[in-house]
Amino acid sequence: MAAASEPVDSGALWGPARPEPPPTRFHWVHGDNIRVDPSGTRATRVKSFAHGVCFSREPLAPGQVFLVEIEEKELGWCGHLRLGLTALDPASLAPVPEFSLPDLVNLGHTWVFAITRHHNRVPREGRPEAEAAAPSRPPTLLVEPYLRIEQFRIPRDRLVGRSRPGLYSHLLDQLYELNVLPPTARRSRLGVLFCPRPDGTADMHIIINGEDMGPSARGLPAAQPLYAVVDVFASTKSVRLVQLEYGLPSLQTLCRLVIQRSMVHRLAIDGLHLPKELKDFCKYE
Repeated sequence: MAAASEPVDSGALWGPARPEPPPTRFHWVHGDNIRVDPSGTRATRVKSFAHGVCFSREPLAPGQVFLVEIEEKELGWCGHLRLGLTALDPASLAPVPEFSLPDLVNLGHTWVFAITRHHNRVPREGRPEAEAAAPSRPPTLLVEPYLRIEQFRIPRDRLVGRSRPGLYSHLLDQLYELNVLPPTARRSRLGVLFCPRPDGTADMHIIINGEDMGPSARGLPAAQPLYAVVDVFASTKSVRLVQLEYGLPSLQTLCRLVIQRSMVHRLAIDGLHLPKELKDFCKYE
């Protein structure tokens, strides 16, 4: 029987007294049809459409985004990626449930949703349901470098999916930036995080290509370890983790942004007199 993890302190926010969280990795406990690569950053369902539930290796810190990019799709199945959080320790799950919905959720202490454009959005008690109808897209979506979710400020650059390098990648990239593609399109980036509240609970938020879809669940136990849940389900075949920088951007990131903004499209990066490693970093990240 799965058991909820022991309480931990989650009151402190990012700052000088609290270092950035370690890189995210997939847990070694996962569904029977999942294969995780040696780096722990790529999860692939190797057969069927189910038994694809994965977890984060460590509990998330408040405001930390567990961000995945959809790498491969598989035709012939109905359904897509599912994402959420659980207070269950993955190591206590034997066996891992076949589905996150409803099997894992039915174990309790778990909040998982199928990714859709009209995402589950929970209004605050006493406020009109119209508040939950749709997330509001800020007019500064394309220029504001940070995504603000409650008390957290998250660099937007890595949150947005990018097309494969090509002659028209600069046009396709805009579709990801505007978040007009299907949310589970190949190379879309999807993230989950939780934000503690003064009453000791937390709100769960899901991010689709740099856009906060609003609180998907409220009342999560902020004092307990919360693990990310990724269900590589049906038409979603493979996902990879994308790492974020929460503090000041690195020199490597700043160089990449300058180079990308100076190019019409990413294939032009090949003509620059730069090391191959840096050119690849600018083209694919």
